[in-house]
Amino acid sequence: MSKLDLSKKYKEFFTAKKDPVLIDVPPTSYIMIDGRGEPGGEEYVAKVGALYNMAYKVKFQAKEMEKDFVVCKLQGLWWFDDYNKPTPPREEWNWTMMLRQPEYVTEEMVAKALEMAYSKKPVEELKEVKLVEYHEGLSAQIMHYGPYSEEEPTIERLHNFVAEQGFNLRGKHHEVYLKDPFRSAPEKLLTIIRHPVE
Repeated sequence: MSKLDLSKKYKEFFTAKKDPVLIDVPPTSYIMIDGRGEPGGEEYVAKVGALYNMAYKVKFQAKEMEKDFVVCKLQGLWWFDDYNKPTPPREEWNWTMMLRQPEYVTEEMVAKALEMAYSKKPVEELKEVKLVEYHEGLSAQIMHYGPYSEEEPTIERLHNFVAEQGFNLRGKHHEVYLKDPFRSAPEKLLTIIRHPVE
């Protein structure tokens, strides 16, 4: 049985360069979970754990259908309640963590994944995972090399590029995590930073 790797099939959405570029992102299917607070904090860890648990239960069903796939790279949307104020402390950050899904994954498969996961370990966060088609459309993106805590200059370069191209930012700040922070040194992390524009 061949194994679908979405990061290879849709390579253009899982690669970026050190210089910002524009990219058009079509409607894409994800399983998602929303949260608020410190990245890596208690809520974040619990909800990302639930997201991965559901992803592997969906993958199990796909294998039964002889449609195996690789669980995709973690991605996150980030935003604040009020952009007119200075950047708030991390405990006030809003986020949506998400994993891209093959086109054939359905709400019924996600519902069954919940039954499978919850019956084994009744974690309430599992109930918050949902299948969503997210349409980002025209966006600007850039690769950030190194620790997440040092993203600010990269984000500023991206925002300046958007303004220079005559566009405005819209929607939510998007990050694609190409390396596992638990297995990679901070200086070797690779993160695609993307923002929709209009």
